[in-house]
Amino acid sequence: MRAEMKTLTTTEALAAFCEEAASAPYITIDTEFLRERTYYAKLCLVQLALPARDGTEGAAVLVDPLAGDLSLEPLYGLFRNPSVVKVFHAARQDLEIFFTEGKVFPEPLFDTQVAAMVCGFGEQVGYETLVRKIARANLDKTSRFTDWSRRPLSDAQKSYALADVTHLRVIYEYLAAELEKTGRAKWLQEELSVLTDPATYIVHPEEAWRRVKTRTHSGKFLVAVKELARFRETYAQARNIPRNRVYKDDALLELASTKPQSFEDLSRSRLLLREARRGEIAEGIIAAIAAAAETPQADYPTMPDTDDKLQVNPALADLLRVLLKAKSEEAGVAQKLIATASELDAIAAGRRDVPALRGWRAEVFGDDALQLCAGKIALAAKGSNVVVVPL
Repeated sequence: MRAEMKTLTTTEALAAFCEEAASAPYITIDTEFLRERTYYAKLCLVQLALPARDGTEGAAVLVDPLAGDLSLEPLYGLFRNPSVVKVFHAARQDLEIFFTEGKVFPEPLFDTQVAAMVCGFGEQVGYETLVRKIARANLDKTSRFTDWSRRPLSDAQKSYALADVTHLRVIYEYLAAELEKTGRAKWLQEELSVLTDPATYIVHPEEAWRRVKTRTHSGKFLVAVKELARFRETYAQARNIPRNRVYKDDALLELASTKPQSFEDLSRSRLLLREARRGEIAEGIIAAIAAAAETPQADYPTMPDTDDKLQVNPALADLLRVLLKAKSEEAGVAQKLIATASELDAIAAGRRDVPALRGWRAEVFGDDALQLCAGKIALAAKGSNVVVVPL
């Protein structure tokens, strides 16, 4: 097998590679996984690549976590090494896997998708786009949606997987240099702090109801939603199945409305899956409805104020949009990375607890937004640009 297609299938081989990586300035990392049939992602492959050394291309390997005698502990040890930067693209799902399986976050961390947005490449820029624009190469995406749990892997799968870390080296070096040149490295670190917060990945069953979208804010209805979502999340986590396999959101909302108290009541549901109308799921639904009925009114959950309830000053909101456009163009950063439309409306309604008013966003936009709201600056057209004018 060619060196660039090397697959590590033992803990000893992985440990040897990680020992070599410990002296490198950075390592690029990606994963392949499946999640369609499980609650937690099933890790199927890890790709690793080292930078070039002594004029030769750095090693790039595949790690097979499905090999029976392979432990990822050597990799987790490398994750804890503060002298090696761990480079990912769109790292959130990768980090969730490693945190769930190894209770570790790679530090220091560099996410090229976030860095690219900070450097002006637009919103949620894809890896393929960065490969084309920075690495000046093209990707073969034909293996993207293959079954990564099947063995043996084909050469096409291996080539596809390795391309996700080999081109990443060029992208990382370019973006790291841009951040250094522009002084925006701290912007990136602010964004990445969310990715290395355990709260980002832990779903507490008692908070699962907040993920269910509903227009009904009745406390009696919401407490039923809360108990049904709590049961569903607990059941799905315990059995490692997708929550929608228990029952989907539309069925949950129907149950919260009809409040079934028996199997016979469940049989009348229009949206509940057949297997959920009997056995443990059915019993859990009935118990959840009973728990909701016994909840004191004082303990009913409440929805936070939605944007449509805000007293928005429409003229001020329009001015904030003009200011955001001017400031995003000046900074070379996508508008939605700085502030969303709902955040602008919230600021125009007097709220000051929005992300656009904190950290690097405050430097770029938020401080001027508050000055505009206070009537201390105005906006004026100067040629084809909009400029800030102190009052």
